Amino acid sequence: MTSRYGTRPTMKDVAAAAGVALKTVSRVVNDEPGVTAGTAERVRAAITELGFRRNDSARLLRTGSTSSIALLLEDIGDPFSSALSRAVEDIAAERGCLLFTGSSGEDARRERDLALAFCARRVDGLVVVPAGDDHRYLLPETEAGTPVVFLDRPAGGIDADTILSDNAGGARDGVAHLIRHGHTRIGFIGDLPRIHTSAERLRGYRRAMADAGLPVDERWIATGPTDPAHVTAALTRLTSAPQPVTALFTANNRITLAALHRLAHHRDRPALVGFDDLELAELLRPGLTVVAQDPAALGATAARTLFDRLGGDASPARRIEIPTRLIARGSGELPPPAR
Repeated sequence: MTSRYGTRPTMKDVAAAAGVALKTVSRVVNDEPGVTAGTAERVRAAITELGFRRNDSARLLRTGSTSSIALLLEDIGDPFSSALSRAVEDIAAERGCLLFTGSSGEDARRERDLALAFCARRVDGLVVVPAGDDHRYLLPETEAGTPVVFLDRPAGGIDADTILSDNAGGARDGVAHLIRHGHTRIGFIGDLPRIHTSAERLRGYRRAMADAGLPVDERWIATGPTDPAHVTAALTRLTSAPQPVTALFTANNRITLAALHRLAHHRDRPALVGFDDLELAELLRPGLTVVAQDPAALGATAARTLFDRLGGDASPARRIEIPTRLIARGSGELPPPAR
């Protein structure tokens, strides 16, 4: 291949510069045995001097492997997604594998297009945070030998490894914390109910209330888009009713942030527990009580599961739940108003 910068060096050029056979260069480039230390050092010096780079397209034709995997996230700019990505990347790097990343933006069609584009480029495997609920489009890829691991939410329509947080259990713990501090009218603000994590966290809220023998007024529950305008509308409704809620459980970090902005100057500020930790949450006054996920453990477990499959593990698909952790910092402990 040529460019305006000249001709790209080849293994033949490296062999000529090092004074060795072409096969010797191939062995050094591919970390194969059979080359003495002195010869290998001479080849590496020629590689450095010439600026040679291995042709991975040729490697694909020879071995069928690209030494690359792909990760599809909701939004790479989200702190939770960033932590997932870093964990997957670290495991991939340990295996000498390159990671490609894309964001679906919660768009099922974009998820499908990205996943199939990565497969068309012959990545060895996929880790997917699903945006859609029908993943049968991946069946031809999995049947052809490309493993897929689903992360944070389960797959729809196919049997695949799935790595999740204990969403229901974490929400139950957060709401139980509010109940222990005397709250009985507890509001829930969550994401779109069709999203698995949102539905599971609502289930945990209901379970905690039922465990405590407390009724749930359906007017205390608000689910839908998580933009500030919708969250503000939900907060206004929940805190301005004739019998307002005295505490809130916010079911993801975007909702929690919007609630904190809205409640900053609220006269009768409700107690608050959020799902997902926030950077600098301990610096708020009172400190923000949260149910913390472990995105590093989620990402690392998904990546290790994928590499197990690439290594030949043909056992039945697994569903693994990573525990959450309640971090009490004070915002969930505000006393309920006197009745």
